[in-house]
Amino acid sequence: MNIGIGGKSSEEALATLSDMTAGMVAIGKDEHLRRIAKAQERMRALGIAAIYLNAGTNLCYFTGTKWYASERMVGAILPASGALEYIAPAFEESTLQGFMLVEGRVNCWQEHESPYQLFIDALVRMGVAPDAARPPRVGICESAAFFIADGIRACAAGYALENAQSVTAHCRSRKSAAEIALMQRVKDMTLAVHVATASMLHEGVSSVEVEEFIQRAHRKVGAPRSYFCIVLFGEASAYPHGVNYAQTLKRGDVVLIDTGCQMFNYISDITRSYVFGAASARQRAVWNSEKAAQGAAFEAARLGVPCEEVDRAARRALEADGYGPGYALPGLPHRTGHGIGMDIHEWPYLVGGDSTPLEVGMCFSNEPMICIPGEFGIRHEDHFYMTEQGAQWFTEPAHSIDDPFGLAR
Repeated sequence: MNIGIGGKSSEEALATLSDMTAGMVAIGKDEHLRRIAKAQERMRALGIAAIYLNAGTNLCYFTGTKWYASERMVGAILPASGALEYIAPAFEESTLQGFMLVEGRVNCWQEHESPYQLFIDALVRMGVAPDAARPPRVGICESAAFFIADGIRACAAGYALENAQSVTAHCRSRKSAAEIALMQRVKDMTLAVHVATASMLHEGVSSVEVEEFIQRAHRKVGAPRSYFCIVLFGEASAYPHGVNYAQTLKRGDVVLIDTGCQMFNYISDITRSYVFGAASARQRAVWNSEKAAQGAAFEAARLGVPCEEVDRAARRALEADGYGPGYALPGLPHRTGHGIGMDIHEWPYLVGGDSTPLEVGMCFSNEPMICIPGEFGIRHEDHFYMTEQGAQWFTEPAHSIDDPFGLAR
């Protein structure tokens, strides 16, 4: 049996965990105000007069106001200069004010009225008036539902509507020290859950039982629940996002577990792959090729390097071991990594075609999975962030197939 894999009961494994949230501090109002100022500076540089931030992650990121998107338009209007304002149904005004961190005027609409016309009317009052000759550029939140963008467009004669992503993604993809600290802690929490989970595996355990344990384990370290959980055994591990059936663990199976949690709006996302029992020569070779590809991607992650070059580095390593080429199987069928923060998948992406240069504060997954249909898959997923000195791991990559968590060191 590999080191750290099996040997404990569920209760014994849970007993190794404790609350890890001491000292965590939510992002405060001052940082939200700095985010707003940064967005406005960006808007002025790009010539964008205002943006609409829809309920959901963008609204929360900039204002600290948590509100879930629905069929009713709720969000914030941010001008390039001046105070931010909100828009919401009239019956929600007092509730919205109770959730506000950054205060602002609430523009209200009754149920029979058009929130889209109210949005335009608010823009005019805020000094962003329509102009047929030189239409002001107004960004619409990239996560807003089509019906919102479509409703605004019908009322927006004299305005040039565009995707607000040039502002929202620019700001959100460059994390502050406070964001990095929160992300570090949630990733530490999930890695501890991985270690405990590996120790409770036994022949005959079902993937459903393991998922239930991971939920309990995340609560034990202080998270409200798992943000997501994928548990795969044997041939099912060849499918990156899982299968629609439960599996039962057998000796010699590859185990692939991908899970994470969320605290103070920031998310973890870590995958570990190992073998229950003795690894075959085939499993060992693939596991080592995956580790080499993950390492090649990390080494390629240097300040100023385009994101797509990190993906290319991982694919070159895999192709040298006979996988691919490109997205061909057996090999890597998806991008090498994604940005992460308040959403589990954010900009930019480590993928061909994304020429965004790596900058300080950017955070990424590094997961160049090897999928071998009909046999198994191996995915090592850790995350790194960019510093003035280059890439820095949040969590140390898997050590070896015989000791994936480095417990014997």
